[in-house]
Amino acid sequence: MSDEISHADKVFYPGDGLTKGDVVEYYRAVADVMVPHLRGRPLTLRRFPDGIEGQGWFQKHPGEHFPDSVRVESVPRRDGGTDDYVVCDDAGTLDYLARQGTLEFHVWLSTADAPERPDRLVLDLDPPDGTPAAELRAVARRIRDHYERAGLTPFVQATGGRGFHVLAPLDAQSDTDVVLELSRALADAVAADDPDRLTTAQRKEKRGDRIFLDANRNGYAQTFVAPYSLRARPGAAAATPLDWRELGKAEPDGWSLAREKQRLARKGDPWRDLDEHAASAEAALKQLT
Repeated sequence: MSDEISHADKVFYPGDGLTKGDVVEYYRAVADVMVPHLRGRPLTLRRFPDGIEGQGWFQKHPGEHFPDSVRVESVPRRDGGTDDYVVCDDAGTLDYLARQGTLEFHVWLSTADAPERPDRLVLDLDPPDGTPAAELRAVARRIRDHYERAGLTPFVQATGGRGFHVLAPLDAQSDTDVVLELSRALADAVAADDPDRLTTAQRKEKRGDRIFLDANRNGYAQTFVAPYSLRARPGAAAATPLDWRELGKAEPDGWSLAREKQRLARKGDPWRDLDEHAASAEAALKQLT
């Protein structure tokens, strides 16, 4: 694969003056910390070849033009058959995908080799417009406490969008349905602490002005935004793994492309030892119930 950036001057984030070249160089700069969170996992790509004001789309399945050096894996569909997915195992693949106009990288909670055995559990905070960041931080800490009571080790990520993710690593010994049941039980327990402000209602019209605790990302073939992925919205914020002590001043979209690079120049990846804390979903479910 050539590493030349075609149309490097094309503006991708008009309000921020950022070009395709800036985006590709960003992904080259973060590859060392980002690729470990992508490796082995089916990807959904969000591509904007003409920038965020142009037409964009989610690409789950690779195009025929992808070079042989890009790993593609066939993953079973639950209703039968298989689908092909891109898997990014190295910096070269990340670079290629960025040069194809990929702004956002979304990953499965399991690997392509064991798609029905998730090694991640994620609750996503989906707030209504205007929710103060301080309130979201308090909810993230409440989720943290429930994880710890269930024997899980919680990790937090600013999504680069409107909320936070609270993630727990799993030992990949339980199937998707068990992990989904556990995630819903955790979300219900957290929401029960403060039903006036928190909800697990699937239908938007039933949520009112409450923060939605979304456990649906734990279903089969669902995804969450990968650590260090940019977001396709003004500001060019990146999804950013945090230490819990950093949460007190964190904004969900507080790390722009430039600020993320500065951060990584002085700080390691807070999620680098994630898998050392893997726990049993079944044991956590028993602890909860």
